Amino acid sequence: MPRHVTYNLVTSGKSKVIVIDGYAFSIDIFRLETEKTWTLEVVDYRNTSHVWEEQFTSDVKALDVATKTIETEGALPFMRGNNVIPFRQAQSDVP
Repeated sequence: MPRHVTYNLVTSGKSKVIVIDGYAFSIDIFRLETEKTWTLEVVDYRNTSHVWEEQFTSDVKALDVATKTIETEGALPFMRGNNVIPFRQAQSDVP
């Protein structure tokens, strides 16, 4: 029987909340304790998660990319929804 393996998630101290155009964005930077690269996630005011495909060699680089992207692009691109891939919904048996 396979054993269940768990890994600890390391959250960077560089994670923070910033306000752009009156909207709060949570910049979350994290990695598995067994990994060296960092993942960047920005959560908008609607609680929609925007995760970068790129992995970062440092949490400082991840924060820099997030901050520059939000400040350059503004809040609107995050709010449009055209860059969000929705989760599949379970098929209902009801017609």
